[in-house]
Amino acid sequence: MKESITLGRVESRLEALSYPVSRRDAATSLDGVTVLMADGNADLGELVGNCLTAEFADAKDLYYELNNAMPIEALGEPGQSDGDA
Repeated sequence: MKESITLGRVESRLEALSYPVSRRDAATSLDGVTVLMADGNADLGELVGNCLTAEFADAKDLYYELNNAMPIEALGEPGQSDGDA
């Protein structure tokens, strides 16, 4: 099933996985989920597959690693988010 989500919904999508989960299993489960970013789109399964950690204890671990693996351009320019006023 193909689906598209925004960056703000990534964490809740990760929480739907069963933990602990291997990087490979998480990437397979998330394959086909398109993340809509400030500078284009990316496949969530591919992003998870590019993470360095082999296994994740919970969704927070995976989310943290995923944020480190995403290109900074994907997150937008500093001062451009809704929270920066």
